[in-house]
Amino acid sequence: MSAIGAAPDIRHNWLKLPHSEPGNRIGIFGGSFNPPHSGHRLVAATAMKRLELDQIWWFVTPGNPLKSHSDLAPLELRLSRTSALADHPRMKITAYETILGSPYTAKTIKALKTLRPTVRFVWVMGADNLAGFHKWQDWRGIVETVPIAVVDRPGASLSVMSSPMAKAYEKHRLPEEDASLLPDMRAPVWTFLHTPLDRTSSTDLRRNQQAD
Repeated sequence: MSAIGAAPDIRHNWLKLPHSEPGNRIGIFGGSFNPPHSGHRLVAATAMKRLELDQIWWFVTPGNPLKSHSDLAPLELRLSRTSALADHPRMKITAYETILGSPYTAKTIKALKTLRPTVRFVWVMGADNLAGFHKWQDWRGIVETVPIAVVDRPGASLSVMSSPMAKAYEKHRLPEEDASLLPDMRAPVWTFLHTPLDRTSSTDLRRNQQAD
């Protein structure tokens, strides 16, 4: 199957799904990573440790459908930078959404559960995405399909109380101290993980690059 919109020189292994074994607990960490930074790695590392994951897969998307693509770096560059940042043997990089031909998380998760039915997937995201999560395509379908781990980010702690997703699924929130149980639970279920905060942001990094 050919990649949709993928540059011909993107490494072939980046267009594949990483290897997994039946019963693996795998976090899916999606984003444009434009550019990737230490805050992203902290989110991934926190989820991997606190959820006791076997792997975490960084899904580098063709582009966020809710954001402008005017300053979006080429996919191959973002993949290369993300690969360099995610320097851990249990962190894997993929651009598989170019094969799926869709940037929408709901479709990605449904495809993953079909392709790897014996894997226990968890959707991992920074808390800065929680406030606008209800704007994502079929956001309720995402919550109803896969457990979700939300990792704290600067300025986003209050969104755990006030966001439409948090309010709608308040009764399905797993206490943080039980986070390691999350991958084995049936959706809808989610948890919020506190962690020391890294104030690095992709927006600030792009702004600084433009100013130089």
